[in-house]
Amino acid sequence: MKEYVLGNGAIALGALASGVNLVAGYPGTPSSEIIETVSKYPHDGVHLEWSVNEKAALEVAAAAAYSGARALVTMKQVGLNVASDPLMSLAYVGVKGGLVVVSADDPGPISSQTEQDTRRFADFCRIPVFDPSTPEEAYEMIRDAFEYSEKYHTPVLLRPTTRVCHAYASVEVPDEYRPKEYEGFVKDSNKWVIFPRLSYINHGIIEERNVKIGQDFSKYRFNTVTGNATKAVVTSGVSFTYVKECIGDRRDVRLIRVATAFPLPEDFMGDALDNVSEVLCIEELSPYIEEQILKVAGRKNLNIKVYGKLDGYVPHNGEMSTELVSEILGKYLKTDLKRPGIDISDMPKLPLRPPVLCAGCPHRASFYAVKKAMAGQKAYFCGDIGCYTLGNAMPLDMVDTCLCMGAGITMAQGFAHTSDAVCFAFVGDSTFFASGMTGVVNAVYNEADMILCVLDNSTTAMTGHQPHPGTGRNMMGNIVDKIDIAGVLHGIGVKSVVTVDPLDLDESVRAVKEAAGLKGVKAIIFKSPCIAIAKPQGKCRVDTDKCINCKKCIKEIGCPALVTSEGRVMIDVNLCTGCGLCSQICPVSAIGTGGVK
Repeated sequence: MKEYVLGNGAIALGALASGVNLVAGYPGTPSSEIIETVSKYPHDGVHLEWSVNEKAALEVAAAAAYSGARALVTMKQVGLNVASDPLMSLAYVGVKGGLVVVSADDPGPISSQTEQDTRRFADFCRIPVFDPSTPEEAYEMIRDAFEYSEKYHTPVLLRPTTRVCHAYASVEVPDEYRPKEYEGFVKDSNKWVIFPRLSYINHGIIEERNVKIGQDFSKYRFNTVTGNATKAVVTSGVSFTYVKECIGDRRDVRLIRVATAFPLPEDFMGDALDNVSEVLCIEELSPYIEEQILKVAGRKNLNIKVYGKLDGYVPHNGEMSTELVSEILGKYLKTDLKRPGIDISDMPKLPLRPPVLCAGCPHRASFYAVKKAMAGQKAYFCGDIGCYTLGNAMPLDMVDTCLCMGAGITMAQGFAHTSDAVCFAFVGDSTFFASGMTGVVNAVYNEADMILCVLDNSTTAMTGHQPHPGTGRNMMGNIVDKIDIAGVLHGIGVKSVVTVDPLDLDESVRAVKEAAGLKGVKAIIFKSPCIAIAKPQGKCRVDTDKCINCKKCIKEIGCPALVTSEGRVMIDVNLCTGCGLCSQICPVSAIGTGGVK
């Protein structure tokens, strides 16, 4: 039967069609919908979990693969950094059942800290990588990836990018999904226990094996050549679809598509470049294939002029698009490749829409309480990855640093040891479980003087409201014991742990001031549900007779529901959730709560 699904859905259904036995991961755009799709389809016999982080997910999956089961792990590209420790070792130890790691890259970047390229990780780890260009191919490639994983006893990477993950397509799927039958774990310490001597031997085996995989990939059906012109374009991933659209049925250019960047299908590349005098490399993120072509040309003594990112012909940063590729190809082919019937030159530019905390978001209240409490004092505010990163925007301006998940907690310690400022670390509840607890242990052990602010909105909000250990449910549909953040902090050794409702401004300000007066590690849990999953409590309203139009409410918190109309402060009832923060700020009590439902 056919299913019309998101690219991430195609990956999920491909895994189910492959007989996957276990799926684990950590939410991160653009990969989050893979696990969510699996949960919505029949998956009897498949263990499904949101793990606390990517490292934990991969280690859970590794044991399943050691047992002969097929396991899928999902994450975004920066999550692969977290999982890199077990992944590097797994590359040396190997697997018995198929183990596929989906690392979704985010060119742009649209919702990430970096534009890192998973193909580089494949090369670094010495494991194969598949690079789909469409959702349909992602469905096929995830199945191929399991086959190659078991054939060569290695973990395998699948690298979809944002436009593949979030495009829709129809895929043909089986009528039912059956998990693979597998042998189970067979003890063999000479194989499964990694020692230096074993790693030394396996390293040599890996390099010999990768030559064979490269030869195998040279016959892979998604590595293709179209045309025989002496000018060529080499491309991969979603860029292939842009190039194909721009070239159409032109015969003055040879189109070479590389779907398996590592190990490079060198025999395929040698044949594809035969009689080529010039080649243009169009790929997103790093010039990986471009560099490989230069190596192949050098080894095979090919006299080819190579254009791409390394000579500035193609931009290093950002996404490819049909328009950008058309411009690059037009320059390369010395012709106009504008698509007939489409003229975008006179279209107005889209308005800039900077990201902003939602109206009624409790994080806004938490940040504002800390800001009010620290007014006039020297303070550093270390942020983290999540919705609350948006606390950096004016007028709040409450995020001084943001590096990676969990880093706010440890960076606050570094500031505390090297400055006289009051040092704050903001972390969300999901991030606290993912990568925050270790930092708190470090703070207590090394006697840091800092205030930890846990912004607990009872969900993983930025990536789509996935559950986490503090929500009391898991992806198997079970109600489980909630992990209590306050209890964890007490267990670690934090002496002062206070829980407040951030929408109670006076109580929150008081808690921050009290914490600032104490030495050592202090914690404030600002607990209030995400407004996207909580029922709004009516609407606020402005009493125009009382309002002096000072605009303090707008200038202080920047809530998108606070607007002006004909120069007067108004509340957009379509956005207001009735949180009441603005009413606590108004100096003349002109804003009331509990208005229109």
